[in-house]
Amino acid sequence: MTLPHSYSIPNLYPILDAGILPTQAEARVEFLTQLGRELAATDLMLLEYRNKRDTDAQVFADAQILRALLPADHVRLVLDDRVDVALAAGFDGVHVDAGDLPPLAARALLGKERIVGTSASSETALTAALAQPVDYIAFGPIFPTTTKQTDATPIGINGVRRFRALAGNAPVLVAAAGITLDTAPAILAAGASAVAVSAAIFRAENPAAEICKWLKVLA
Repeated sequence: MTLPHSYSIPNLYPILDAGILPTQAEARVEFLTQLGRELAATDLMLLEYRNKRDTDAQVFADAQILRALLPADHVRLVLDDRVDVALAAGFDGVHVDAGDLPPLAARALLGKERIVGTSASSETALTAALAQPVDYIAFGPIFPTTTKQTDATPIGINGVRRFRALAGNAPVLVAAAGITLDTAPAILAAGASAVAVSAAIFRAENPAAEICKWLKVLA
């Protein structure tokens, strides 16, 4: 797996889930604008926007706000699922899972300059993902989570070690689900390249301050 422009996935992979956004149009724009400005003032380097319920038009509108406020020369933006919307909004990459475009097709559309990530919830799935043209593989759930619906059994810290042993040293493995600031350092020490975090950051009273706290602890 080769990262575009030798870009390294940072060890904090925040995921903004649309479930926390207001549904009323004006309130939604105001919320995203304020959040984008606050995040731009941090040392955030990567953000995924995940929206599995709204129309392409709504996802595109949200994505445009985030791209306008988070400088492209500093913050890489990844969109969940929708390759065409990611391209239209000027995002830096996509995360594709089962039911989305296959990683090979996403790579063909995005080219080698953008980020393509995928997921693996089992060791069999990890082996298959390792053969794909992706820049990182998200795996888990590490612990139980309410942010993303999944029937997979949490693998815990020992599961992180197993996934790293199976993958070898080179692939970028992003541990996901149920991770807190207390558990993140141990997950990284067990072999994860990064931790994906959603609720622990974006359901906090001040997400930007929480980002700064995570960055400081994981530095």
